[in-house]
Amino acid sequence: MNEVFDTIGQRVPRIEGKDKATGRAQYTDDMSLPGMLFGAIAHSPHAHARILSYDISAALEVPGVKAVITADDYDWFRSGGHVKDETLLAKGKVRYIGEPVAAVAARTQKAAEEAARLVKIEYQVLDAVLSIDDAMNPDLPIIHEEFSTYQMNVTDLEVSGNECWATSAEEGDVDAAWNDCDAVVEETFETQAQHHLYLEPASALADVDANGKVTVWGPNQGVHFVQTRTADYLGLPLTKVRAISPTVGGGFGGRAGPHVQPIAAALALKADKPVKITLSRSTDFEICRSRHPSRIRMKIGAKKDGTLIAQEAELLYDGGSFTDETPAVASFGLMMARGPYRVPNFRGSARAFYTNKLRAGSFRGFGNPQAAFARECLIDSLAKALEIPPIEVRRMNAMVAGDKWLGGQQVPACGFDQCLDEVFQAVDGDRDQLPPPAPGKKRGFGFSGFAHISSFLASGASVQLREDGTVTMNTGGIEIGQGASTILTQICAEALKLPVEDINLTEPDTDTTPYNYKSVGSRTTYTTGRAVKAAAEDVAKQIIEHAAAILGCEPSHLTLLAGGQVAVKEDVTDIPLINRTVTFKEASLRAHYGVGGPIIGTHTFVFDGPPFDRTGSKMKSVVFGNMGAYIFGAQGAAVDVDEVTGQVDVVMAWAAADVGRAINPTNIEGQVQGGFAQGMGYALFEEMVWDNGRLVNPTLMEYAVAGVKEVPEIRTIIVEEPEPSGPFGAKGVGEPAMVGVAPAIANAIANAIGGRPNKLPMTPDRVLDAIEVDKTAD
Repeated sequence: MNEVFDTIGQRVPRIEGKDKATGRAQYTDDMSLPGMLFGAIAHSPHAHARILSYDISAALEVPGVKAVITADDYDWFRSGGHVKDETLLAKGKVRYIGEPVAAVAARTQKAAEEAARLVKIEYQVLDAVLSIDDAMNPDLPIIHEEFSTYQMNVTDLEVSGNECWATSAEEGDVDAAWNDCDAVVEETFETQAQHHLYLEPASALADVDANGKVTVWGPNQGVHFVQTRTADYLGLPLTKVRAISPTVGGGFGGRAGPHVQPIAAALALKADKPVKITLSRSTDFEICRSRHPSRIRMKIGAKKDGTLIAQEAELLYDGGSFTDETPAVASFGLMMARGPYRVPNFRGSARAFYTNKLRAGSFRGFGNPQAAFARECLIDSLAKALEIPPIEVRRMNAMVAGDKWLGGQQVPACGFDQCLDEVFQAVDGDRDQLPPPAPGKKRGFGFSGFAHISSFLASGASVQLREDGTVTMNTGGIEIGQGASTILTQICAEALKLPVEDINLTEPDTDTTPYNYKSVGSRTTYTTGRAVKAAAEDVAKQIIEHAAAILGCEPSHLTLLAGGQVAVKEDVTDIPLINRTVTFKEASLRAHYGVGGPIIGTHTFVFDGPPFDRTGSKMKSVVFGNMGAYIFGAQGAAVDVDEVTGQVDVVMAWAAADVGRAINPTNIEGQVQGGFAQGMGYALFEEMVWDNGRLVNPTLMEYAVAGVKEVPEIRTIIVEEPEPSGPFGAKGVGEPAMVGVAPAIANAIANAIGGRPNKLPMTPDRVLDAIEVDKTAD
């Protein structure tokens, strides 16, 4: 930790911040093209029904309408993240209320919306499957009768009925281990659907050139993924689809897949005109994505001294109408269920089901918050049974560097024990400084531990030295508000010892941008950052080679100096031009106009950590071959609980995150604080509610979130245990910042009143029920 850096660790202001703050940033709905049409979508009024016929004649008669499309305009082109089960528009049947069934392009928004309302569709209504229990009921209809024919990347999947994924893993001998336990606790937990609540509703602009190539702009978290999915839906080669990411108004996983980009592209192709579609907030709620609701049964056993011996987890996820990222969410939830603890005997399974509701997809934490809520609450229950402080149970079982994750991967760096210590000490130091609770309220303190990952799949970057010695950097990392542009620029600047002002980061564009899977999974800092650092180091190597030729020495005699210069190393004394420096500009001009050609560095890779031991860990249908760069952290919360109303006020919060190396401390603090605020909403307020398949709270008038009055002071503690393979030792922090929030608050509630709700959100009614249960138990 004694390394000295020029840019790493500096609180560099956000590169895109001024444009956003002054209104210069151009979001998709701000964009316009000559002759642009406006798009509108006709939606299914039924949760589950067969489509018998379409009548678009009335829609075509609306003045200004230039195109109307239905699924009959397309073959059975299917797309999907892991299972190809979606079509551009509902084809054959509809599977949730709000599903797009037709789309219209017209000269005005009003005309498009009127025409969409006039599309007539005849349906045969079917019974709906609206919950996990419904999905397991063999007497209810199958939502995807053709599931066995869908293309998917798995060979050992065994599911039937409305089950769309099933995965499992096991280490040790769980059944025998229960006999060695002095205490065993088992509980069932439920979590809800949550909306991403990004500031910018779904929007897309599409245009077609004279050769039939369609370009789509729209908020996203991966231009290459949007390109692939759009091409799938339309039956086009990738060379005929270009995806560009303008300024993005938030993501949180909600832009990890396409939303209305493919529909806008289809309308543009049909009308041969640019088409823009922007959803209202309520429509975005109804047709995009949510977090996976879940039901989790978990069992943990320990010795009387608190040593964990065995754990069993059964995770059930509601995937909604299409699989989207459900196979990965189920797999990841399973792999995170044991958490950052040493448990020698573990058995877990994760099952996911189709239901006739909005599809569930990627969301900050990716199946981990659900598992963490169950595990961290259960650890507190175990500690209570053992009469040991909960923080001590966590401390004595905390993973350390060299331990193995579920799946057999060794963890090379781990600051979890320090995170626990730092949070506990901070809470202990602050608790007496807090004002006392008001009369009728009880104060409680709770803790949680968590872990996450920073890398999987592929990323790439290119770095080009310009003639004047400045640099242009190109990556597929999307700036979604998490600070990726600033972080990647700092990594590039540090590798070349340039000021950040000399780095130009280009807009992600599939025509020019190196491949990057997505900006998801807290992988941008580590995974894309590794690609950027390697590409910049390639540029540095070439610069030094040109400088060596200019100075008449060996490249090994030279080093970079801050500010774009190359100089002779201090320990080299036998070079004629020993006091001469070469600027990046000189090296670049020599390359451009003399020898070798322009200096460009590139690097692409697929995460190269060790694979899972699928045999030793009895892993089945886990979609990941490997993942790594594990992130660790701990959180604490202080709450006041009103014993009459059940109202919970979070009065202070503490959060420690092991980030490997803090590239930009200000950015990390923002991520941790924002993660806590979002996690607080998940814990106490937010829930998407359906009634007979219809979402009843699709606006911010009905959908409650944590506001400025509810979010408390959040003390952020940065722990740095450098990740050996990370760029300058760094790893991610964006997703895990919200993973441990709900259980920390739940455990604080239990500390205050003796019991806690096992169902999220922990509304006043559920808290009052927990109070009554605790009284009954006494």
